[in-house]
Amino acid sequence: MSDLKTQFDEAVHYIQNAEGDFKPSNEVKLEFYALYKQATAGDVSGKRPSMMDFVNRAKFDAWDKVKGTSSEQAMQQYVDKLEALK
Repeated sequence: MSDLKTQFDEAVHYIQNAEGDFKPSNEVKLEFYALYKQATAGDVSGKRPSMMDFVNRAKFDAWDKVKGTSSEQAMQQYVDKLEALK
C-alpha cells in the first residue's frame, strides 16, 4: 500500500501544481475531486447542498457516485485516470 500511497501523493501533487498543457474539463476535475475525497475521507456524508449551491452540489454528487469504493481502489483509480490523461 505504501507504494500506492506514494503514487497517489505524487499524482495529487502533479494535479495541484499542473501548468501548461494539463487543462482538464470541469467534469474531469469533479472526478478527481470525488476520488480524492473517497480515498482520504471515505464515503460522502451530510446533507446534499441546496439547488442554488451549484458548485458544492456538483462536488457532493460526484463524491456520492463513488460511494462504497475502498480507499485503495479510489487511490488507484485516481492514479490511473491521471496516467490516461497525460
